[in-house]
This record gives sequence, C-alpha cells and structure tokens, in this order.
Amino acid sequence: MAERLRVLFHFEPGAEVRAWVEAQAAQRGLQLHCCAEGDEAGLRALLPETEVWWHVLQPVTPALLAAAPRLRLVQKLGVGVNTIALEAARAAGVAVCNAPGTNARAVAELTLMLMLAALRRAAQLQARLRAGHWAVPGPVQEQLGELGGRTVGLVGFGAVPALLAPWLAAMGARVVHHTRTPRPGPFEHLPLEALLERSDIVSLHLPLTPQTEGLLDERAFARMKPGAVLVNTARGGLVDEAALLRALHSGRLRAAGLDVYATEPLPADHPLLALEQVVATPHTAWMTPETLQRCLAVALDNACAVRDGWGLAHRVV
Repeated sequence: MAERLRVLFHFEPGAEVRAWVEAQAAQRGLQLHCCAEGDEAGLRALLPETEVWWHVLQPVTPALLAAAPRLRLVQKLGVGVNTIALEAARAAGVAVCNAPGTNARAVAELTLMLMLAALRRAAQLQARLRAGHWAVPGPVQEQLGELGGRTVGLVGFGAVPALLAPWLAAMGARVVHHTRTPRPGPFEHLPLEALLERSDIVSLHLPLTPQTEGLLDERAFARMKPGAVLVNTARGGLVDEAALLRALHSGRLRAAGLDVYATEPLPADHPLLALEQVVATPHTAWMTPETLQRCLAVALDNACAVRDGWGLAHRVV
C-alpha cells in the first residue's frame, strides 16, 4: 500500500471538529497530524515530512517553508493569504489555495455584533455591572445609540458585506459602500472620502495589500463624522492604530469594534484594551464550528487533489 499523504492541520480545534475531520481524513486515506498554533517544537518536528499544510493564522514564513522540503500545498482555512510568504512558496514550487466564502456568514454575524456592541457600550456596561454598578450615569447614557436611522459605510463589498448589507437595511440603517469598481445593486456606491464623511459607522472588508495597508490613517480619521464608530473584522494592518487611539481619546470617534490588530496576538497591555469605548475580540470573527467544517471540506478535497493529480480549487499561487 502506498504511503498516505501527510497533512498538517496547524490549529487546535475543539473535540467535535477534531473528531469529524480525523474521521473524514481517515476515510479519504490521508494521514492527519494536528499541531496547535504556538507549539513551535511540535511544528518543527512535523514539517520535514509534511506534504499539505492547513494554515489558519500563525504566519507561514520563508524559514518554515524551507523546513518543509516535501511540502506541495499550503491551504488557507479562510480567505486572506497575507500571512503566507507567497513569493517564497512560488519559488519553492509550493501551491497556495484559500477557501473563499466559507467564513462569510460567521464574519458578517460578528461584524453586526460589534456594531451593536459598540453603539450600546456593551463592554463598558458589562464591566460596570460586574463591579456592582447598576445605574448608568448620564454621560454614558448619552453615548448609547441605535443602528436604525444611521448610515453604515462598508469599505469593500465581497462575500461578507454582501451578506451584511441587506441585514443592516432590514434593521433600518442606510447602507453605502466603496469599492474600486462600482457594482450594480441597491446600495449606493461612494468614493472612499465621501463614505468616510457621511457614515456613522465605517466597517472594513478589504484584504491587506501594499495598497490597503494603513488605509485608515490620521487624514482618514479627520474626514470621519464626529462621533462615528469604526468596526474592523478584516485585517489589523488596514488601520494606523496610533491614529485610531488618538481619534478615540479625542472623542472624534465614539467607539470601535475590533477583531483584528496590527500585532497578533494582541499584548494584554495594549492601550486599545484600556479604553472603555472599545469592544474587542481575539480574531475570532471566522471561528465557528460551521465555518471550520466548510473550510475543512475544501481542504480535504484539495489534499486529495494533490495526491491524485487533480486540479486545485481556489488556487492563489
């Protein structure tokens, strides 16, 4: 019997997802090894024999690619491939694929949650309640707000905002969007500057590229409406965090809902976490068992494609 294809799942899933994917891999004749992100010794031990690498968030660097001489595919479990050294993969003859659309619903739902939590100061009120404060002081009351009647600007209009936009409209929000190329549809397209000036909530839905890095900088925050809210479930590098902190401290921004950061993992002493008007989650917008199973279904198919010589789905490199 031929040796089974060796697959590295570089993540620590919950027990149910792990049991499901291990059963699926066994049925397809794949040799699956799970390694938690952050387990550097375990990763280094597995890489020399790894042929397919299922990647989540911990960067796939040129040095790690060099440590995997048998590697044939890096499969992103999600969409963004900015955490993969694409040129090094190309030079080594390693294919890179992603799984577009598989996490769209989960990200859209958490984006909506962050909008509502930021408007209603959920983190601040929960902290007060846990500290024994029931009454909400007047200055805090005045910072609360409803989504209905506000203008939400979606920067980018891929799978996530395409799901999110009709939900927002159904809740009574006015939805505008910005893309490089206008798309037909019911939601008004605006230049980025106009979107920033008109939106009560600005929500980011772009990949991180040299062109989009630091897109929301000091000048962009100065254009935003006083009292606006920023939500980012895309990539932390889209935002100049020092400028964001100044906008929050000055009151230019009412609040922010953040799932992604320029540096990840986010240090516990990061100044964003000290602000009451910031609702923060640890890059988990995509993280549901449903999303993982959709991603892993693509990953399983592509692993079999590598073994059997089929064409790869959603190839990036």
